[in-house]
Amino acid sequence: MIVTTAQLFEQAYGNYAVGAYNINNMEQAIGLFEGNARAEAPFIVQISKGSRKYAGVTMIEAIIRAAEGMYPDNIFAVHLDHGDEKTCYDCIESGFYSSVMIDASHEEIDANVAITRRVVESAHDRGISVEAELGMLGGVEEDIDVDEKHAMLTDPDEADQFVRESGCDSLAVAIGTSHGAYKFSGGQGLHFDRIEAIQKRLPGFPLVMHGSSSVPQTEVKRINAAGGGLDPSARGVDVNEFAQAVQLGVTKVNIDTDGRLVWTRVHREFFRDQPEVFDFRKPGVILVEEYAQFIAFKSAKLLSAGQLENVRVAVTA
Repeated sequence: MIVTTAQLFEQAYGNYAVGAYNINNMEQAIGLFEGNARAEAPFIVQISKGSRKYAGVTMIEAIIRAAEGMYPDNIFAVHLDHGDEKTCYDCIESGFYSSVMIDASHEEIDANVAITRRVVESAHDRGISVEAELGMLGGVEEDIDVDEKHAMLTDPDEADQFVRESGCDSLAVAIGTSHGAYKFSGGQGLHFDRIEAIQKRLPGFPLVMHGSSSVPQTEVKRINAAGGGLDPSARGVDVNEFAQAVQLGVTKVNIDTDGRLVWTRVHREFFRDQPEVFDFRKPGVILVEEYAQFIAFKSAKLLSAGQLENVRVAVTA
């Protein structure tokens, strides 16, 4: 069942975070739906500009519709991740999306407000929610490339002003996370004091954590042992920090890189161990299972596991 992100956030705020996962193909979609079915967790399917270009808009939407039919008990929202203004309007007009993210975080705050406000007015006319971003996360992921020295934490006072003036429904905040596989160095981690300060100015308002993959060292080591060349010092968000962030208003957590690592590890190990095989369906079957296990694990850490029936009662009341 596809629902709005607003419906999910109303139930989640202060209790758990909804996992938001980027998908690009059939195997990821099935693993995502299977993993959340096992965990009995609500979730958000994220489609990026890169995914829309890679699979094609018609194909990626059809894959999600097919997965919905295979898992009719699942409850989820469909979200555009890191959209520009034109892509947001395309998704709003399609009638398929529960919400869109307009990312104008690279603009000065006044321009960011103006762009976000235009998208909000268009989206709200269709009953679609809008996520915006304030502050800039470092890192590299698809169309995003922000050098660490240009990354900026979200200012709590600006966050209050931005939400009031833009009318957005949720806000992605820069609080120490970063995009891609090369995240933290040394003792860097989440800035809980910054999250708390933002929550005090925006009580009850859903905050979003982007760049929240954990980049497990076991995955990096296994990929490199199978011929990969990832930086062994790569670090991500400690999954045990999610619960603390939930108490401070973080209601949506974006996870993409970890899923890519699972895909890479499965395929590298399979073809290393069975070099004579050329049937790509065989590692695909393994990937679906491994991805489902990965999703179920994340749901437990986000505290969303076991929440499905509560959401069902709320959205069908």
